Amino acid sequence: MPTDPLVTTGRPLEPAEVTRYARHLLLPGVGREGQERLAAAKVLVVGAGGLGSPALLYLAAAGVGTIGVVDADVVELTNLHRQVIHSDDDIGHPKTASAERAVHRVNPHVTVVRHDVTLDSGNALSVIADYDVVVDGTDNFPTRYLVNDACVLLGKPHVWASILRFDGQVSVWWAGHGPCYRCVFPEPPPPGTVPSCAEGGVLGVLCAAIGSVQSTETVKLLLGIGEPLVGRLLVHDALRQTWDDLTVRRDPDCPVCGDSPTVTELVDYEQFCGMPVGGATTTDLPSVSVSAMAAELASPHPPVLVDVRGEQERSIASIPGAVPIHLDRFRDGGAFAELPRDRRVLIHCKVGGRSAEATRLALEAGFTDVANVEGGILAYLREIDPSQPEY
Repeated sequence: MPTDPLVTTGRPLEPAEVTRYARHLLLPGVGREGQERLAAAKVLVVGAGGLGSPALLYLAAAGVGTIGVVDADVVELTNLHRQVIHSDDDIGHPKTASAERAVHRVNPHVTVVRHDVTLDSGNALSVIADYDVVVDGTDNFPTRYLVNDACVLLGKPHVWASILRFDGQVSVWWAGHGPCYRCVFPEPPPPGTVPSCAEGGVLGVLCAAIGSVQSTETVKLLLGIGEPLVGRLLVHDALRQTWDDLTVRRDPDCPVCGDSPTVTELVDYEQFCGMPVGGATTTDLPSVSVSAMAAELASPHPPVLVDVRGEQERSIASIPGAVPIHLDRFRDGGAFAELPRDRRVLIHCKVGGRSAEATRLALEAGFTDVANVEGGILAYLREIDPSQPEY
């Protein structure tokens, strides 16, 4: 479905820009007029991470005049295998700062607007309103639904993508022209059922493949050329090196873009996705700190310590003596035959979320002396054993 250009007027190119973009100027559908549109365009990239990195670089190289970057995080060592706009020297610094430097290294003509905030229902509309297109490179469901709903309410197209392990998905959600994200994914998955990249891993170079598609789709929308991924979901399997193109349709009963929408303003997206307010996961469960856990393990009658992480995570760092029982075994009930009912049981994971679920399931199964280890192994590494690597 071809669309009209999102940017209808542009500014004259400077002589140096004519040379820089000469290969664009030769392209039918781009030319000088299209390049001038790109120079006048404003694109917001939400997330300066794995997907945002290639998108930012290629949008800057393409000559998009103004690029906004939304990210409240700082750079960590674990980011660097896939987030190519950051380097070792950026560790501990805001991601938006290194993103701005990377963009200007690629193209000094681009204006970068830093938004060092976490998008929420209180600021999303005001942040997004100034831009022509939103590129969604987020890695969590609350922000994905937030960005979608804000774009629907503002009439903006947004170029969405998702990656995990060796797989990626890309689409363009644009209410009024095709489906929105909620039309295809009306309900978020239950918390904990879909691992994050921090839990399940991600192939670093996959970000380049998916992020570059997002950049291409953004340029096509700005210029009104080609067939954008509106009403189509592109699914990539990096191991098989395949791309599948699936048709997706608008849902007339969609609560945000349907015929009779019920979502007419932004809501609490943490609550919508089933997450406790404030990010808490253990407030209603028995819990212990890692220091208390270490003291209990050193006592004459130590508890059983259970590690619900996967084998790959345990190979990076582990707590001596922990018994591996995967979270899935708690979900299907198999773990309860392996746990003693006459000893105290402590359960840990990476940061405390998965172990909280396992603790809750154990309590529901009738175990009375079980507790969640707050902060998981990351807290253990920072407070008890810093010799092991974090991840």
